[in-house]
Formats: sequence, structure tokens, C-alpha cells
Amino acid sequence: MRLTVLASGSEGNSTLVRCGATTLLVDAGLGRDDELARIAETGTPIGRIDHVLVTHGHLDHARSAGSIARRSKGFLHAPLAILRHAAAKKAPRQAALRIDQPFELAERATWNPDVPAHGEEPVRVTPVTLPHDCDPTVAFALGHAGRRAVILTDLGHPAREVAARLANAHVLVLEFNWDPELMERGPYPASLKKRITGDRGHLSNAQSAAMLEQLASEHLHTLVLAHLSKKTNAPERALASAHAVLDRLGLASRVKVVVASQDEVGAAIDV
Repeated sequence: MRLTVLASGSEGNSTLVRCGATTLLVDAGLGRDDELARIAETGTPIGRIDHVLVTHGHLDHARSAGSIARRSKGFLHAPLAILRHAAAKKAPRQAALRIDQPFELAERATWNPDVPAHGEEPVRVTPVTLPHDCDPTVAFALGHAGRRAVILTDLGHPAREVAARLANAHVLVLEFNWDPELMERGPYPASLKKRITGDRGHLSNAQSAAMLEQLASEHLHTLVLAHLSKKTNAPERALASAHAVLDRLGLASRVKVVVASQDEVGAAIDV
């Protein structure tokens, strides 16, 4: 199992995950051409993407999901409300997410949405509902061959029940969106600041640290700080918050911490 963050931030989010013979794209928030270029940069032919999964309907996560699913001839998995949108209808193969119900995926040639996955060991996907101002919004836990990756962004506030369902990740992609001081003096209007910092907005560095404290375990070896705002956060502030938690938990020496980029494809991470 190998995970590559293609883009992360308010301008677009996308992560490529290879699980044996099955390849997943979680979110496609860049424009179509940029999304295709980032995928190509990983050396992955577009026709190798079997499934495109969407966490929620905000454009920075869903912008080109329908187009990419059509180009790849893969399945588009999203909440039913998203599948009804004109952009999503570009994808000829669709499957509505059953929120909070785990399901299994395999290569599209062998996968049927109406029957259990078979053939090579399937990917077990667990979509977990999050508090965010776009209903529904989910995080994904992806399990394959005894390994587990979790992609968790766009969480309005720390939630113990969410952490419980997403625990024991080997690789954790976790939102560290904003810093209070930088938010206070940042360029956003008051209405947007209120939205971002509200209970259905995004996590601050301190809130992300609180989630990390609940999510980190002896299994964790790589933490990816994701969805950082360019205008109201700074990598060194997010890193300081994350390292403080890992130090306190005695995990600092065994967990690699990286900051996902908005502008560049990240290094491939073996889960």
C-alpha cells in the first residue's frame, strides 16, 4: 500500500493510494488539467485509476472528480447528493457512498457494486461522518493487506467518536488548517473567519494536536500535516504543534512528520 499526496490546501486537495492491483484517488479538487498533470507526475497512467472517492462537495475536494472518473473509466464514489450534480454526471460509472458503512473495493474489471469484492485482497474503505459545513462530509480509513491509512481533513472540531473509528493508522493524513494569531491578523473578512473557526469549519493547529493525541498509536509511522492555509497558517507553527504531541506521547523518534504541499506532488509513502 502506497500513498501520495498530489495537492493539499484551500486551492485543491487530492491523494493517490495504490493498494496492490487497485488504485484509488481520494478527492480531485484541482482543475482537470492540473489534476491530470499531478497524476501523470506519479507515473500512474490515468487508465490505472480504478476508483475516485470524494469526501464532500466543496470544490477544493470535488472540482474535477467527475472528469477524472470519466477519463480513467473508473467508478466515482460520493454521497448521493454529489452524484446528482451535473459535474459528477460526467462519470459513467457511479456508486453512492453508504455513509458510516464500510465497504470493499477491487480493480474495476472485477468490482461490482452489488456484490462483495473478490479476487486479490480487496481494499476495505470506512467512510466516517465529520462535522463540517457541507453535509455530508466524511473521512476515509483505507485498509489493505494488514496496513491502514487514514485521510482526515475538513473536521470542524475535535471529536472523540471520530477518533475512535479512525484509530490505529500506520499513515495519518491530518488537517492542520489555521493558527489563531495568523487568523486574527489575516486578510479574510470577519464572516469567513467565523466560518473557518466555527464548530463546522476547520481545525486549528491546537485542535489538530488534540485529535492527534487521540489518533496516534504504536502503529503510526508517518504523519502528514494537510490542508494548511497559506494565509492563516505557517508550516513551522503546524509542525511545532504536531511535534509537541508526539514528544509528549513518546513517539517523536519513531514517527516521521511531513507537511503536504499545495503546489507540488509529495513523496510516495509506503504504508
